[in-house]
Amino acid sequence: MNSPQGEFLRFSDMNIISKIPQFLSEVKTEMKKVSWPTRQQTIKNTLTIIIASAIVAAFLGGLDAFFAWVIKQII
Repeated sequence: MNSPQGEFLRFSDMNIISKIPQFLSEVKTEMKKVSWPTRQQTIKNTLTIIIASAIVAAFLGGLDAFFAWVIKQII
């Protein structure tokens, strides 16, 4: 016995498959509009993120050590 839901899924799958070429064409068109960063900008931004992450990690590590010390003093 065929369920209506099963038929809907099969119709939906066929509809999605038929739209793939159009989707890929639109992706290609949009990718041409993207303003990509230069190599120098990418390196600068990457270093900024690494440094900021290290600062936040050190700060959180310091807080963790401080609160661990406080807890030890209380116990």
